[in-house]
Amino acid sequence: MIKSLSYVGISSPTVEPWHQFATEILGLQDVSDPTEDAVRLRMDDAVWRIAVHAGETNALEYIGWDVGDQLGFDAVGSVLGDNGVDLHLAESTLAAERSVSTLGWFRDPAGFRHEISFARPTADTPFESAQGVKFVTGDNGLGHLVLMVPDMQAVSDFFLNVLGFRHSDDVEAGAHIRFMHCNPRHHTLAFTQVPGHRGMHHMMLEVDSVDTVGLAYDRALAAKKPMAMTLGRHPNDRMTSFYVRSPSGFEIEFGSGGRLMDMQAAEPAGHYSQASIWGHLPPEEPLRPGMLERISPA
Repeated sequence: MIKSLSYVGISSPTVEPWHQFATEILGLQDVSDPTEDAVRLRMDDAVWRIAVHAGETNALEYIGWDVGDQLGFDAVGSVLGDNGVDLHLAESTLAAERSVSTLGWFRDPAGFRHEISFARPTADTPFESAQGVKFVTGDNGLGHLVLMVPDMQAVSDFFLNVLGFRHSDDVEAGAHIRFMHCNPRHHTLAFTQVPGHRGMHHMMLEVDSVDTVGLAYDRALAAKKPMAMTLGRHPNDRMTSFYVRSPSGFEIEFGSGGRLMDMQAAEPAGHYSQASIWGHLPPEEPLRPGMLERISPA
């Protein structure tokens, strides 16, 4: 049903710094419309992948999923309905804003808004990175998101048992994190439980080589961007990466060499007792968790 992570939208009172951060540090392409109060960013041939909308607070506004075709769209709607979740059809104006013809949306047990669409058009011009960055996307989508949720079991059950994601593995190292995939990318979503809170911990962008990672790391250090974790490598997805704090509070993991899962094999989910093989050291002064919203028990 769900094929890949298509796009992500956030709101932030600090939109303007994204122009410089996205292009000069990350190597994304700024395709913002001057008449729109938002920053839109490209990383491949898609018209855009990340949108930062002006807002009063930092928040994850929507997560866009590619469902392949009309059959996939109908299948998601059917399985959601069978499990008591409404799939709302968006108005044509909102669909056009997302650059799709048909758009549906629903909310998961943690309250995050998810949007489904298909046949999203490609841009008329090639992707251009001012830093010469080549991102790894294609059929595996934008990258991955790690979300903080009040009830990890409820959210895990929803994505695994309702939407058909697969359980990649778990990491128990100070915090319990559950990883899951919907395509060969090791994980497209991961969850960690923060009772009474929800929010986005980080978004991962994958690039073509460790040298591209190192050059971006040097750019972030030279620009004195707040580093959440130094260069390191994870044992489960084998990604070599660093984490830099974005202008909107959440972290960007910038990495390469991510593990690909065998979609034909019934691989048992692994369990890891450490988050990194080496590196990924925190800053000397701990950063407060970004984009974390307190919610009521209801």
